[in-house]
Amino acid sequence: MAETADLTLDGKTISLPVIEGTEHEKAFDIGKLRDQTGYVTYDPGYKNTGATKSAITFLDGEEGILRYRGYPIEQLAEQASFLEVAYLLIYGTLPTQAEFDAFRYKISQHTLVPEDVRKILDGFPSSAHPMGILGSIVCSLTAFYPQSISPQMSAEELDLNIVRLIAKITTIAAWSYKNSVGHPFIYPRNELDYTANFLYMLFSYPTEEYKQNPVVVSALNKLFILHADHEQNCSTSTVRLVGSSNASLYGSVSAGINALWGPLHGGANQEVIEMLEAIERDGGDTSKFIAKAKDKNDSFRLMGFGHRVYKNFDPRAKIIKKAADEVLQALGVQDSPLLKIAKELEEAALTDQYFVDRKLYPNVDFYSGIIYKAMGIPTEMFTVLFAIGRLPGWIAQWKELRENKEPIGRPRQIYTGETERNYVPMAERA
Repeated sequence: MAETADLTLDGKTISLPVIEGTEHEKAFDIGKLRDQTGYVTYDPGYKNTGATKSAITFLDGEEGILRYRGYPIEQLAEQASFLEVAYLLIYGTLPTQAEFDAFRYKISQHTLVPEDVRKILDGFPSSAHPMGILGSIVCSLTAFYPQSISPQMSAEELDLNIVRLIAKITTIAAWSYKNSVGHPFIYPRNELDYTANFLYMLFSYPTEEYKQNPVVVSALNKLFILHADHEQNCSTSTVRLVGSSNASLYGSVSAGINALWGPLHGGANQEVIEMLEAIERDGGDTSKFIAKAKDKNDSFRLMGFGHRVYKNFDPRAKIIKKAADEVLQALGVQDSPLLKIAKELEEAALTDQYFVDRKLYPNVDFYSGIIYKAMGIPTEMFTVLFAIGRLPGWIAQWKELRENKEPIGRPRQIYTGETERNYVPMAERA
């Protein structure tokens, strides 16, 4: 017999079906609650509300588990390429060699952006934030590919739009950075793999080609994988909500980019570096700032420690900590003052009983910020790299929404404004 939960209101009892996921998560199905009772639920920020059923990512914050399509993040980060993980998230299975080769080849054929995009880029001031440029240009792709807005597009047309977006986002991202520093744009080289090609466009000059460091390429590949999806977070929920109106893939992902841009969401690794720089300017005494972090009356917070979802540890942090150490060693910057401060904060968080008791361990944002800084990536580009990594997850979630024919999103509210009142002519207002 199916499990139910009884809700009693005004002497009347209704039964709410209980649904269970494959990992034994349980939920009350309140889909008919308003029709049956006239009531809605109140859940600020949707912290306890499941807005969809999804087969893409499983996250257990209590146990520190993250899996894409059932595969542990630890295995994928160590053994897979980013494009392999992108294929897994979007299409549901790990690709065969033939499938992967075809997928990678199609992406390599669409890395160029329409030349008119350069005219749009020329319209941005050099002071424009790269995330603002990225979101704007991605949204504009709907105008370049107007058929992308059709809900009746064929599977082939859908795949083409997916490939286009994965291929072009690195070019757009690299060009947004080049625009911000006034450097000439570098065109992609399709013989390079996805991550190496992005670094080439980001750091090369017409007179000097960027020399690839395999340790750096490997670390960035891992970071992209670790950021590829994270269940129903703010930006992913935004992509699904916008997509539920049958908005195009480009428009929906652009909305996700703008949600990610918010400092409470994707800007955490940038805040890590800004914190480290502030400590360095103050003299570099980490013990002083550790004491401030422990003082409940002090507004100072250690950025990059603890996580809203993970109550024990961030499984991604364990993976990227090793990569961070390798990058610092390979680039010979392990003794820089800024990174010395980071290491001292990390040591305190891992050994100081105050942080251990509260499980305020370094998270993925702490280590990714350190890696990006060591690589020479400007802080305003950190969130752009987050967006590139998160793109396959956004696409997979958007695609799943359409395939499941989910209804348009329409949250309810509890109205707290004025009750009915009559219009008063301006001359009669006090």
